[in-house]
Amino acid sequence: MEKIKTRVLFVCMGNICRSPAGEGVMRAFVTKAGLAARVEIASAGTIGMHAGELPDPRMRAAASRRGYELISRARKFIAADFDAFDLILTMDEDNRRNVLALAKTDEQRSRVRAFCDFCVQYDDESVPDPYYGGPQGFEHVLDLLEDGCRGVVESLRERK
Repeated sequence: MEKIKTRVLFVCMGNICRSPAGEGVMRAFVTKAGLAARVEIASAGTIGMHAGELPDPRMRAAASRRGYELISRARKFIAADFDAFDLILTMDEDNRRNVLALAKTDEQRSRVRAFCDFCVQYDDESVPDPYYGGPQGFEHVLDLLEDGCRGVVESLRERK
């Protein structure tokens, strides 16, 4: 009998920095953990102005230096994503509010979690948007994503 897949969606504002990096880091972590066949991973943004674009070149470069490949194309979060994903991870409180505004049921709302809830090493409450900052911002985002993705993988291991 085939195991049911868990579908995880990372959400930030434009889907060109934080959420595609989360998708790429998580993809590497679930592969390393031997869970790739059980987990589907994607990303989206709460705005659609970058739809169809690759992740920001600065984020792709920073991720590449750590061995992650970011190849997804930006898309906007839509209400149907509540039915398509089991776990929706938001990068900050604004994204969380925007996603929850589209939820129609308590079950849909229960699928939405703040990504930093899964962090252990860092105590940041949100993953900051590095778009207007310097290179250190992209590195900090990746530090947070690596920390939190470890926590997400552990929570997925506990699911039967």
